[in-house]
Amino acid sequence: MKLPHVNTREELCALIEKIGFLPLFENDLPGFSVREITDAGAWWNDTAPALDPWEWRKHIAAEGQIAYGKFFRGNAGYISRDWFPVFANFRRDGYDFDALWEEGRAKRREKRIMDLFPESEVLPSYEIKRRAGFGRDGEKGFESTLTGLMGQTYLLLRGFERRKSKAGEPYGWPVGLCGTPEALFGEAHVRSEYRETPARSFSRAAEQCMRMIPDAPRETIERFLA
Repeated sequence: MKLPHVNTREELCALIEKIGFLPLFENDLPGFSVREITDAGAWWNDTAPALDPWEWRKHIAAEGQIAYGKFFRGNAGYISRDWFPVFANFRRDGYDFDALWEEGRAKRREKRIMDLFPESEVLPSYEIKRRAGFGRDGEKGFESTLTGLMGQTYLLLRGFERRKSKAGEPYGWPVGLCGTPEALFGEAHVRSEYRETPARSFSRAAEQCMRMIPDAPRETIERFLA
């Protein structure tokens, strides 16, 4: 099937709910991104923010009906609530983060970040960096670690906000607000596909991709999902 052109945030959300997942930008699967099914001139358009797909992501993340984060090989995209447990099962390989740590399969810097949740449901990325001890004299690789945790579906983005000065005035570019999918969708739902093997969940996602992009080679689809 060819993905339809979308003009509004509501149309995009309806499409994601229908197909299950969609990256924000171009990737190895031609035609399979928000960028490619929206008007090029609408992006980063200060005169019409309601029509700007870059602005839509802020609202979609904050609304909490669809998961948004760096889920696709380090790149941003959306996963519907229904499909999120499928991704969680094969991306986590059946491990909750605590179990991953106990098995020695998680890094200390990942643990430092995940220890901040669920003590806090949502935290801005700069606060996560500070509390988890990243910085010049602390842990290294904050951005890559945060991205990796999103790719494994342990974290996602819950919205965006600007920092505030001591006087309470917002300044700078909006920064991401991070949280766990369990806090957003509920633990039982996120882990509901643990009953099947991660390999089977991966195959289901690959089969869904093949229905949407029948001309794409299977190995390209599998690399995109891995």
